[in-house]
Amino acid sequence: MYTDEFYSKLPSYDSFCRVVTSNNSFVSIPKDWYIIITDIVGSTKAIEAGRYKDVNLLGACSIIGVLNIAGNLEIPFIFGGDGASILIPPTLCSPAQQALLGTQKLAQEEFGLQLRVGMVPVAVVTAHDYDVKVAKFNVSDKYQQALFTGGGLTYAEQLIKDPLTSKTYELKNLGLCPKVDFSGLKCPWQDIPSPRDEVVSLIVVANSGLNEDNNHIYEGVFKQIDQYYGQQQNFHPVTPQNLNLAFSGKDLSKVANIQSRSKNYLKRKLALLSNQLQNLIALLLIKFKLKIGKLDGKLIKLQIVADTDHLKFDDTLRMVISGNASQREKLTCYLEENYRKGRLVYGLHVSDRVLMTCLVSEQNGRNHIAFVDGADGGYALAAKAMKRRRKLLQNQAIYP
Repeated sequence: MYTDEFYSKLPSYDSFCRVVTSNNSFVSIPKDWYIIITDIVGSTKAIEAGRYKDVNLLGACSIIGVLNIAGNLEIPFIFGGDGASILIPPTLCSPAQQALLGTQKLAQEEFGLQLRVGMVPVAVVTAHDYDVKVAKFNVSDKYQQALFTGGGLTYAEQLIKDPLTSKTYELKNLGLCPKVDFSGLKCPWQDIPSPRDEVVSLIVVANSGLNEDNNHIYEGVFKQIDQYYGQQQNFHPVTPQNLNLAFSGKDLSKVANIQSRSKNYLKRKLALLSNQLQNLIALLLIKFKLKIGKLDGKLIKLQIVADTDHLKFDDTLRMVISGNASQREKLTCYLEENYRKGRLVYGLHVSDRVLMTCLVSEQNGRNHIAFVDGADGGYALAAKAMKRRRKLLQNQAIYP
């Protein structure tokens, strides 16, 4: 069907800023598609208990599980730290439900966390005067990232979380034995220290009801970041010098346990050893600048940096950037001033390092995707701060 290949036929753009601030870059998702929303229930409490890595990992699991059932069919998605948004055509509806329920089961049995999963028809969203528009941004030559606008994803999330409508759209396991494939899920790197002094996980939402006004607001934010932080290479949170492969069981065991798909100690141990061996081979390739098949030791770290998705947009601007306290304070002053004027709401979280979760796939030309978030809470705690500011704005409590 044409709608199955809708996303794969879209053009890709090289400038993140221009895509976000140009309505012409976005195209409406077909009405027969479905919106998948996943998130960890009580993620803030889990993060405050030090489980931010588990939260990030499960968000990535929900994406790789659906990508693997999609096969060669290209579909748009976005990683949100404690969950994900994924768009699928109707032909993937049934197998995607199985994959999502399998991920939900993994979250409960392996991590003791509740993964909320829901599916909303695009037609339901558009019937309520929202839209789901998508554009493609070239993160690298290996990875084209989806950007979203139109308000539809936010509305779909509301439907899934609202007690009055959640029963209609939230997926439930009705005694089935769900199947999910997590092949391609990797976490080979240690926590990545900021290449500068700190890492900021930033969330900004323009507060105007008009698209043109929102575009100007986001354009203003980009200009301030450019003024205070410089070009993208100056605030990129990952550098080749700061990438170090992990070898300890503490760093690798959780992914190994997911890969083993077993409670058997021996199978889990073998999966861990397999990850350690793969990292040892990669370390040798990098150190001695060797090449084996598609793995080129000279390019491994450079490709990781290139594939890092530290800029995102889904009606919300999300960025993980590195810099120093002075730069952050100047940017915060600008955001706070515009927040008090009612032009935007924002939240940010400061850390000294980045978490990275990788998806490796040979399908759709997608060889590697590196999801990043600030450590110790990142996007989730930035979102918490933003929600607090939004509530104050709605109550006009910020005005004297």
